[in-house]
Amino acid sequence: MSVLRVGNASGFYGDRFDAMREMLTGGPLDVLTGDYLAELTMLILGRDRLKDPGAGYARTFLRQLEECLGLARERGVRIVTNAGGLNPAGLADAVRVLADRLGIPVRVAHVEGDDLTAAHPGALAAHAYLGGFGIAECLRAGADVVVTGRVTDAALVTGPAAAHFGWGPTEYDRLAGAVVAGHVLECGAQATGGNYSFFQDGDVRRPGFPLAELHADGTSVVTKHDGTGGFVDVGTVTAQLLYETHGARYAGPDVTARLDTVRLSQDGPDRVRVEGVRGEAPPPTLKVGLNRLGGFRNEVAFVLTGLDVEAKAALVRAQLEPVLGRVADVRWDLARTDRPDAATEETASALLRLVVRDADQQVVGRALSGAAVELALAGYPGFHVLAPPGKGAPYGVFDALHVPRNTVAHVAVRHDGRRVPVPDVQDTAVLRAVPEPPLPRPLPPGPVRRAPLGLVAGARSGDKGGDANVGVWARTDDAWRWLAHELTAHRFRELIPEARDLPVVRHPLPNLRALNFVVEGILGEGVAAQARFDPQAKALGEWLRARHLDIPEALL
Repeated sequence: MSVLRVGNASGFYGDRFDAMREMLTGGPLDVLTGDYLAELTMLILGRDRLKDPGAGYARTFLRQLEECLGLARERGVRIVTNAGGLNPAGLADAVRVLADRLGIPVRVAHVEGDDLTAAHPGALAAHAYLGGFGIAECLRAGADVVVTGRVTDAALVTGPAAAHFGWGPTEYDRLAGAVVAGHVLECGAQATGGNYSFFQDGDVRRPGFPLAELHADGTSVVTKHDGTGGFVDVGTVTAQLLYETHGARYAGPDVTARLDTVRLSQDGPDRVRVEGVRGEAPPPTLKVGLNRLGGFRNEVAFVLTGLDVEAKAALVRAQLEPVLGRVADVRWDLARTDRPDAATEETASALLRLVVRDADQQVVGRALSGAAVELALAGYPGFHVLAPPGKGAPYGVFDALHVPRNTVAHVAVRHDGRRVPVPDVQDTAVLRAVPEPPLPRPLPPGPVRRAPLGLVAGARSGDKGGDANVGVWARTDDAWRWLAHELTAHRFRELIPEARDLPVVRHPLPNLRALNFVVEGILGEGVAAQARFDPQAKALGEWLRARHLDIPEALL
């Protein structure tokens, strides 16, 4: 069968608004996907739904579609998106109203069954991660637009691929190949040079959005429209492939993809071939993302300038101690951004950050803000803050749990209104770690130089609930021979002091010349809780790259 060209126009709720039009006008496509959901997004949509039961979906998608629905119809491009969030039926109805108003005949379908909130009292939102076969059912029935709630990000690609090529639920290798392609596409411009360690290899001022050419055997080529910014090479695809993953087995509701079997090769300018992907039966459970309100938080950053920074910090803490004694959770962090004999006031200053959390908004709100502001003329010399503390804002907590597959009713609601139950898989396999793969021979001994790790390795990091992952890859075979033996879990803890008392698990991926580290618990209760300076661990990998090691001079 023909190649299926699937593009991406959104990697998160708030991504580039014009991307949908750019992808529709930039070159040929068969399907255009948009990923709008993340752990934090589900919390935001849940709070929206508390105010308005008819809300709960990504409204930006509707505004994009108002400009582009006619264009997609003219070009024969089908649109598949998880912008339905907590209310896919509501978004599907809104798309129909929009289409009628614009006079554009389109068939709109949606997928539901992921919402398990009623089964979890106290949760703001609890949603199972569904696979792609509900999407496939809607497309096979003729839908032009398919709206989903919480499906896996890769399902936006596996669904169209299964529909186009006629794949069944046991064609694991083909499905796994589509999962890998979908995982590369899901974060938009991160596959085309965005957030890339070696961004200076190309012009990434305005990277284009990616697309994948999928084949019936599950292989694909990741590329982008001609003339768009950024670049696609083995490095950019490797970086995205490592993003927010754990071990060699990448489990999903349709298939478990073996990331240790992925082979990447440059297939021409801005073209990377993805092949060799093996798949296995999916696990017997489905992941459920559970969001709840955790309480209220507040923060203030005190600016400490010039001499006696430590003493000034101690004074602030002592002055606020009587008020903070009532607060359930208090965190102080002193960032020594100051320099001696600095040429500017800013570079002569350090930041003392106070974060407080409590179930009582009053405790972290007016009580704290009043006490902090009252220090304006009674504190340390040079007292000022970056911004006055507010009244306290609600924060969320994310938990992941797993439920038996038969407790989730996956339903495709066709464009004609017919509700079609999506059959569950017949075969499953309990997820287990793969055996440790053989490592390459170490480099022979030779002279070394103290230098940043990032001179020989790239990194991409992200969050999974309270855990963080850091994928590190080498650019050459010799660099991989060194990295595989040098960057152990123990060395990782030495380089990242925040991880010294936490479980760190290392997963080697020799085909990618990569190591994937999972740091358990470093993000506390997840991004919505805002417990860490970098709550999504977006820059954890770049911090690691900036740390110095003894690196063989032959690699530098």
